[in-house]
Amino acid sequence: MNRNTIKLDERIILALDVADEESAKRLVQKVQGELTFFKVGLQLFLAAGFPIVEWILHKGYKVMLDLKLYDIPKTVELACKQLNDKGITFTTVHGHKSILEAATSGAKDYLVLAVTVLTSLGGEELQEMDSPLSVRELVEKRALWAKEAGCNGIVCSPLEAKMVRKSIGDDMFIVTPGIRPSSHNDPKDDQKRVQTPFEAIKAGADFLVIGRPITKSPDPLETVRAIKAEIKEALESSRP
Repeated sequence: MNRNTIKLDERIILALDVADEESAKRLVQKVQGELTFFKVGLQLFLAAGFPIVEWILHKGYKVMLDLKLYDIPKTVELACKQLNDKGITFTTVHGHKSILEAATSGAKDYLVLAVTVLTSLGGEELQEMDSPLSVRELVEKRALWAKEAGCNGIVCSPLEAKMVRKSIGDDMFIVTPGIRPSSHNDPKDDQKRVQTPFEAIKAGADFLVIGRPITKSPDPLETVRAIKAEIKEALESSRP
């Protein structure tokens, strides 16, 4: 996969953050013809396991397996080996240097994304964890670790995407959750570091992980089309 040849249908990774296999299948079917990339996270994977991954792949779509692996390096390496030959495109690993090195050692036929700082965290939460760094400083530090470890991409909020792109260069993917179209209004939203699809792509993101703005929309297909139009506009305006 090359950053310059990503299809528009693959720029949005739909987050299947649901509790069971049937709910996930219904969401995939709702956006058929518009999206071809789907995120299977911890909740769905614990409920449905690899069969839901296989079902998505059988339909000719791509899967981001978002388990955010975090353990001692050897355990992470062995876990990543277990994911070989499963057909997935991306998996996620928390961005500590030794863990990332272990993950890239174990992964052979898929791409490793380093999770920098969760988009639900802000400066106040980092202070509570006694971090001496700001969010931006920690994101940049972990992004550089990921590059040194041989990871294929970075997961960061869209607010840090421009800074990360400048730090890591053009050879790695940037995947951004925390995407909220301007029409989205959810008082229960737990994401803190967010931007619109247009802003995220302009900042250097390659893929946008989007869940509730689409899955809770009264018209998911129309919402997807509107987001794709924003992405296309941002890409066209970024060309020399």
